Amino acid sequence: MHARLPLRLARAAAFTVVCVGLAVLGHRVAGGSGPDWRALCAGGGAVAVLAALAAGRERSPLTITLFLIGTQTALHQLLGASAGGPALNAHLTHGGGLGVDIGMLLAHLTATLITGWWLAQGESALWSVLRRVGTLTTRALRRVLAVLCAAATVTPQRHATRPPRHLRVPPARRELRDAVRRRGPPLRAAF
Repeated sequence: MHARLPLRLARAAAFTVVCVGLAVLGHRVAGGSGPDWRALCAGGGAVAVLAALAAGRERSPLTITLFLIGTQTALHQLLGASAGGPALNAHLTHGGGLGVDIGMLLAHLTATLITGWWLAQGESALWSVLRRVGTLTTRALRRVLAVLCAAATVTPQRHATRPPRHLRVPPARRELRDAVRRRGPPLRAAF
C-alpha cells in the first residue's frame, strides 16, 4: 500500500511533532532554556519535509529508529548552535560537536530508541487499520456491485393495463365466455 498525500502529511506531522518535541524537551532538561524559535521553525520544517518524503509507504521499526536518530542528531546540532547564554557555553564546552559526555549521549540514545519503538508501534497499528478498512470496503463494494448486476439482469415484469371498470368481465363469466355451453354428444351422433 502506498500513502496518498493527506495520509503522508498526517504521518509527517505526527513524526515532526514527536521528533521536535523530544529535541526541545532534551534541551530544556539539559540546559534549562528553550531553543531559539527561528532555529526551532527551521529544524521543524526540515524534519517535516524529510518525513513527508519518507512517508510514502509503511516503514520498518529499524528505518523509523534510524531516521529518528538522524533527525535528533541534526536537531541537537541546530538547537545547540542557536542557543545563547549558558546553553551556548555548555554546548561549546562539549567541543562544539555532539558532546563528549557519555551520560548525555546515552540519555539521547535511550530516549530516541524508546521514541522510535513507540513510533514504530503506531506505524504498525495505523497500517493494520488501513489494510482492514481497505479489505472491508472492497468486500462491501463487491457486494453492492453484485446486487446491482443481478438487478440489471432481471427483466422487470410488465403489468397489464386494465380495461375500464365498465368493460371488465366478472371472473366467473370470464372463464365461461369462450366455453361451449352444450352438454352431451353432438346432435348428429345421437340420431
